[in-house]
Amino acid sequence: MTDFTSDHPVSRHKPPKTEFMIYFGIIFLATLPLATITWALAAIRAGNMTDKGPIKRAWSQARIITPMIFSA
Repeated sequence: MTDFTSDHPVSRHKPPKTEFMIYFGIIFLATLPLATITWALAAIRAGNMTDKGPIKRAWSQARIITPMIFSA
């Protein structure tokens, strides 16, 4: 019997590079004020606190924007 699993390269998750983390931090800090404003407006309109707070909103925006910069 042949072992086919030994020829496949091992795919490991690489830790983020320093440059990526620097850009991520800058983008996160830049999106934080706008995320706070949109969160506050959504909380006022709904009359209660939303599930996604301002830090979580800014974090998700930074997670979307930063890879776009590196893939361009």
